[in-house]
Amino acid sequence: MRKEDFRILKEGTGDYIPFSYYMSRMPVELDKVDLSDNSGKAVFENPYLKTSQWGWSIDPAGLRIVANDFYTRYAKPLFVVENGLGARDILTEDRKVHDNYRISYLREHIRQLHLAVDDGVEVLGYTTWGCIDLVSQSTGEMSKRYGFIYVDLNDDGTGTGKRYKKDSFYWYQKVIESNGEDLGDIL
Repeated sequence: MRKEDFRILKEGTGDYIPFSYYMSRMPVELDKVDLSDNSGKAVFENPYLKTSQWGWSIDPAGLRIVANDFYTRYAKPLFVVENGLGARDILTEDRKVHDNYRISYLREHIRQLHLAVDDGVEVLGYTTWGCIDLVSQSTGEMSKRYGFIYVDLNDDGTGTGKRYKKDSFYWYQKVIESNGEDLGDIL
């Protein structure tokens, strides 16, 4: 690094704000939380929201709120770089995965992003996490699946490794083809 590099970095600004959104969180006053389980974590579930199989709140409206907050605060276009639902998908005997819960999750989040655009938020793009099942970074499990393509592998590494398109694959294909205008019905 040279001295002029620091000046350039200080003067430079980003063209847009990229961010990931999976869930909302509630502020918690630690003196009002029971930590008797010795986990060291203060967990408080919002009773008005559903949760995923891993206990993450499902809050599509939160995406609209965050988008409006970021845009108001930074006056920069936004790009949602990650959004998705981890779930235990089941591969049927006929090699199908009927993941209507994922379609519903994504559809409602994209709808809220449309509403943020209606509010005046400039959104450059939206991508999901992820396109194919992989080992979950947060839990180290293969069974926490996010993708549109099912990978036949188990947490212990057994399985064929073959890949199968889920119902959400075909749904999201239509979403992309319509530039987010056709959010369609659950298959």
